[in-house]
This record gives sequence, structure tokens and C-alpha cells, in this order.
Amino acid sequence: MLVTLDTNVLYQALHSTKGASFYILQKVRERQIQIALSVSLFNEYEDVLKRNDSLKSFGLEIADIDKFLRFIAYVGKTFETYYLFRPNLKDEKDNMLVELAVTSQSDFLVTSNIKNFRNAELKFDQLNVVAPGEFAKFWRSKNVKN
Repeated sequence: MLVTLDTNVLYQALHSTKGASFYILQKVRERQIQIALSVSLFNEYEDVLKRNDSLKSFGLEIADIDKFLRFIAYVGKTFETYYLFRPNLKDEKDNMLVELAVTSQSDFLVTSNIKNFRNAELKFDQLNVVAPGEFAKFWRSKNVKN
């Protein structure tokens, strides 16, 4: 399964080992979920995760984030985006996520900011935008046997 992860999902996963974002990251680590990457999204990951406030929140050093980002680069599937799809969302970085999710044909775009994606001028029927908890619940229902 291929997913596009908003930066906030990685942030939450590094901030706490509890919750759906960390669960998703564990599934990525176990290679049960693959993530879509673009250069621009990877650069955003790096920018946000290396901020001083982020490092304090995580209790990590820049070297730790560099190691984490190398892992993300290694396991991610890279796609080139050409910014052809402009849903005209309020946050330009959200447009970048939609572009990657559509280009990569991701099964899901996982974000904690679903409301930011609701008022797009350009709609994509195949784009499933879900919160981390909703995605984790779906993944468990399809992959975990009781």
C-alpha cells in the first residue's frame, strides 16, 4: 500500500510513541506500508523536523533527524511532480501534497489537517484524504487478523 504522509504525521510520530502516527511510522519501518516522496516534500520534512522547537519537542539532536530522514529517503518511493494539479488550497504546501498523492496514485493521503483539504477548487475522485487514526483503523481492519 502506497501512502503520502503530511509532515504533521511524521512530526506527531517523532513527538510521541503513542497514537496512530507512530503506528503508521512503525508499519513503514516494517515495510508493510510504502510512502510516496518528492523532493519538495522531503525538503519540507527536513525543514520542519530540524526546527529548534521541533528538536526540543522530540528530545532529539539534528544528527538523529538526519538519520531518520536518511531512513525516509531509503524506504520512500520517489516521484517527480510538475505542479500541474492546482487544487488551490489555502496552504500552498497542501497543494504540493495533493500533487504528489495524485501523481503517485497513493492509496491515501494521511494528514492531521483534513479540514485544509475540503475546499479545493479542483477535486480528485481517487484521492482519499484521511486522518492518521482513520488510516490506522482501516489498515488494521485489512491486515490484522484477530
